[in-house]
Formats: sequence, C-alpha cells, structure tokens
Amino acid sequence: MTSERAIAVIPTPNVALADYWALTKPDINFLIAITTFAGFYLGYPGRWDVATSLLLIHTLLGTVLVAAGTGTLNQYLEWQFDSQMRRTARRPVASGRIKPAAALWFGIGLSAAGGIYLAVAANLLASGLAIFTLLSYLFVYTPLKRKTPLCTLVGAIPGAMPPLIGWAASHESLSLGAWVLYLILFLWQFPHFMAIAWMYRDDYDRASYQVLPRGQARVRFVVLQTVLPLLALVLVSLVARPMGRLGLVCSVGALLLGAVFFYYGAKFTLRRANTDARKLLFASIVYLPLLFVLMTIFRA
Repeated sequence: MTSERAIAVIPTPNVALADYWALTKPDINFLIAITTFAGFYLGYPGRWDVATSLLLIHTLLGTVLVAAGTGTLNQYLEWQFDSQMRRTARRPVASGRIKPAAALWFGIGLSAAGGIYLAVAANLLASGLAIFTLLSYLFVYTPLKRKTPLCTLVGAIPGAMPPLIGWAASHESLSLGAWVLYLILFLWQFPHFMAIAWMYRDDYDRASYQVLPRGQARVRFVVLQTVLPLLALVLVSLVARPMGRLGLVCSVGALLLGAVFFYYGAKFTLRRANTDARKLLFASIVYLPLLFVLMTIFRA
C-alpha cells in the first residue's frame, strides 16, 4: 500500500509539462499575441514582404516569451495568496505541484530569453517596452493589489503595452496611432477586470487583496470603473478611424461591437449578479480580438 501511494504522487512527464505550460498563462498570451500583431500590422509603414513576415514572427515570439515569463513570475510572487483563493488554489505553484524556486528560475529564463530575442531580432525599443511591462507589472502593480483599489489603474498601464511593442518593432518609433491602440487596450481592461473582481470578490477578500473597496463604496467603484471606461472606449474606437485610415464599414462594425460590450457592462452594473459579471467577462474576451481584427482587415 505504501509503495502504491508513493508511486501515485510521483508526477509524470506529461503532468509536469502541463503544469509548466499552465504557469505561462497561455489564455492571456493569446490576447497579447493578437494585440501585438495588430500594433505591428497597423504600424508597419512599407510594403509587406517575406522579411516583414519574419520580423512579425520574431516580434510575436519575443513578446510572448516575456509575457510567459511575467505570468510565471507573478505566480511565484503570489503563490501563498493564490493558495487562499478557490479560483487560484489549483495553480501549479499554489498547489505545490511545482516548487517556487523552479517557477522563479523558469520565469527568469523565459523573460530574459524574450527580452534578448526582441532586442536582437526586432529592436531595442520593442525590447525595452517589453521589459518595462514586466518590471512595472511585477514590482508596482502586483504589490499594490494588497494595498489599494487604484491598483487597477496602475495595472492597466503595463497591461496595454502589447500594441506599443508590436508598433515599435515594425516602425522603430511610436507615433500617435500607436498611442490610440494603447488607449483602446488601456480602457478595455477596466470592465474586463471589474467583471473578474466582482465574480471572485469573496476570494479576493479572503486573501486580503484590496482590488475592490470595502462597504458601500464597493458598488459605486465598480459602476464607475465599468461604465465610464466603456463609454470612452466606444468613442476612442471611432476616433481611431482616421488614424488607421479605416473605412465606413469598419467604423460601423466598431460601433456595433462597442454597443454590445456596453450593453453587457450596463446590465452588470444595474444588477451586479455573478451571472451578469460572467457575461460581461465573456463579452470583453470576444470584443477585443474582434475589434483589432476589424482594424487590421480594413487598414488601407
């Protein structure tokens, strides 16, 4: 019986590989890749050729490596708090399937590889922006989550960087169009995170996170952080039309996407039910890729 139990707890290679894959937060990296691609494509000033395609691949690979390292290091820094939350207790480090030291070195390796790869294969500006994203996310936003609800505002700064990285890699500079893309992603994060924070508010309270205010201020905070950014997001997505030389069809599409997104946001703020928060979260995940795909398709 003892030997059988010992054999049962030995991790198989497939399980270990799956855990390291989970450390990188692949679902988030998918959105990062899409927004990085949009920034690259919309910022590229010349004709598309084989060299451009290779540069795009290099940019996406380097950016995703840094993002994967950031996600891994975030789980290393927060594993003790993750273990107190039902939502995150099964994460590889929090559950004990991967040792914290192993996650630390894995994250450092991914981040360093991505930063160096971007510097060599793209340019120093893209690499610098990626490293800034990593540092500000890990050492400014992450500790602030336990101190103030304003962490959402601070976290949105590095969270909106992927389009800038893509633009910098293709354009070697940041023009006004890059900052419009940045603003879109910056505003999108507020309703997206408010939905998550509301769904798991008890979890966050249990782990002493301060992502939402306590008491009566909580509802007002969630409403403002959802509705106002959504309104601004709809306006900015329309303003982006001349910046990206988008056509009328794209503008109509952006308006329709924004209207649907705003509908779910307004419904959530009025009812504040977990089911409505979940629908808002799903709407946010659908909205962002569709908007950036729309912008790339109708780029002149």
